[in-house]
Amino acid sequence: MGVDATQNPGASLIRRVQDALNGIRPALQMDGGDCELLEVSPDGTAKVLLKGTCTGCPSSSMTVTMGIERRLKASVPEITRVVAV
Repeated sequence: MGVDATQNPGASLIRRVQDALNGIRPALQMDGGDCELLEVSPDGTAKVLLKGTCTGCPSSSMTVTMGIERRLKASVPEITRVVAV
């Protein structure tokens, strides 16, 4: 699964989103979770898959909004929102 930045016309955008996610990933992994970028849509929506303990965590919506989305919007201005799928 996941997005392959080498086989996509928006490879630069995807690479920047993945780099931003890599900055967040250690915090998620400390709590037994992780996330994977699935898609960046033309409207700037980044779709992520939460993994591990993030999957059923009651705080996952806060993690997506206050952690992942905030970081991605700051690092990659083209991102308008983040959705966990």
